[in-house]
Amino acid sequence: MEGGGGSGNKTTGGLAGFFGAAGAGYSDADLAGVPLTGMNPLSPYLNVDPRYLVQDTDEFILPTGANKTRGRFELAFFTIGGCCMTGAAFGAMNGLRLGLKETQNMAWSKPRNVQILNMVTRQGALWANTLGSLALLYSAFGVIIEKTRGAEDDLNTVAAGTMTGMLYKCTGGLRGAARGGLAGLTLTSLYGSVLQQSL
Repeated sequence: MEGGGGSGNKTTGGLAGFFGAAGAGYSDADLAGVPLTGMNPLSPYLNVDPRYLVQDTDEFILPTGANKTRGRFELAFFTIGGCCMTGAAFGAMNGLRLGLKETQNMAWSKPRNVQILNMVTRQGALWANTLGSLALLYSAFGVIIEKTRGAEDDLNTVAAGTMTGMLYKCTGGLRGAARGGLAGLTLTSLYGSVLQQSL
């Protein structure tokens, strides 16, 4: 009776033996050190060593000496492109508004459509160039300040914004440069404070 029961427990039929269902299971002591946070509880029918599921290393492989976050140089391309596209979209909307306002007394015809289209392209290019130039100056100053100081913090952001405003408005003399620097200082300070509150 005991022999029959023992042999019955050792043999498995069908596809279960093919997939290794008859392999040795893991005791509670083996499973005790496995964290299950963020995972569903492991099924006792899976023939997987749970110790291999523990991730104690970084998920991504980085080159030696590389930072885990993007630096200012990497973010510069996104900043410049994003500002150009934002300026083009805003300028196109502003050009459409101005075009419709200036041609409101004209009947819908080809000359009116051409005039509106010219206004949309002119305003879109103007705003794209303006915001793209500001983003280029800001990114260049940010990279230079970061490389000079050897640190990445909010001081770099505020200094880059202030210098960008001063250089962009320097054609208006000292007073214009001071106003541009003050505007850049204010905008980057607000950006830094909002960023700190979101973290």
